[in-house]
Amino acid sequence: MSTAKTSIPKASVISDFKDITKMRLSISVVFSALAGYLLGAIEVDLYTLVLLAFGGYFMVGASNAFNQIIEKDLDALMDRTKNRPVPAGRMSKQSAFIIATLFTISGIVVLYIINERTAMYGAISIFLYTCVYTPLKTKTPLAVFVGAIPGAIPFMLGWVAARNDFGIEPGTLFALQFFWQFPHFWAIGWFLFEDYEKGGFYMLPTGKRDKGTAVQTIMYTIWTILISIIPVFGVTGDLKLSIVAAVIVFLLGMVMLYYAFELFKKRTAKAAKQLMLSSVSYITLLQIVYVVDKFIR
Repeated sequence: MSTAKTSIPKASVISDFKDITKMRLSISVVFSALAGYLLGAIEVDLYTLVLLAFGGYFMVGASNAFNQIIEKDLDALMDRTKNRPVPAGRMSKQSAFIIATLFTISGIVVLYIINERTAMYGAISIFLYTCVYTPLKTKTPLAVFVGAIPGAIPFMLGWVAARNDFGIEPGTLFALQFFWQFPHFWAIGWFLFEDYEKGGFYMLPTGKRDKGTAVQTIMYTIWTILISIIPVFGVTGDLKLSIVAAVIVFLLGMVMLYYAFELFKKRTAKAAKQLMLSSVSYITLLQIVYVVDKFIR
């Protein structure tokens, strides 16, 4: 008589930690915050940069952990999320809550060391993401609008960390990343439509993968491009952009717009994924161009 052995794969503690805080996403958010800081800094302070990096990671990690606690049962229904630590049973909700709480406190304290406004905006980001955006995801497509607010804060947050002030400059950075998030998340909602449907999430503006959603994606992409070149006209205070940089940013936007039109024409998951990838490249390269232009101008 033979006995069959079953082995249950166990992710390492480090791997689960990466998953509960969504490390890749958190790092991209920290990148945005650091870019905003470099744009706003009159003199770059390495100590502040380090505080912003850690504080930003804590805040985003906290939001993601709280989100996974709240959506534990729904995550278990979707292929892309069912192997996360909490729904997979590798981490208890209590352990995840401890991590989320410690990250929240640590994030606020670290950002407060920079200045009070930075800590305040960081706390607002966690609150909106956890207490407003997450519950709305199963109720209305307007959740994307709410989620775009905390998603747009990091770029702005960096400037506030540098200047301890909110004005036209961080407002422009906020608006840029705010409008960018709509085509980005609608593209994700499109190619993961069936998976989101299992969890009861409403991500697309019309609720369907149709022309209406594709048209809105194009419109928000255009608005993103227009906002991205506004600094070249000298109307955004200390946030400036040279003509050469503005042309580069505009061309980057045209690539993203091309894929938005491709989604309108083809309305396929592949086209949506291409748009998503182009949107990630766009925002990353835009931030690099903005920062490099400041220091070589």
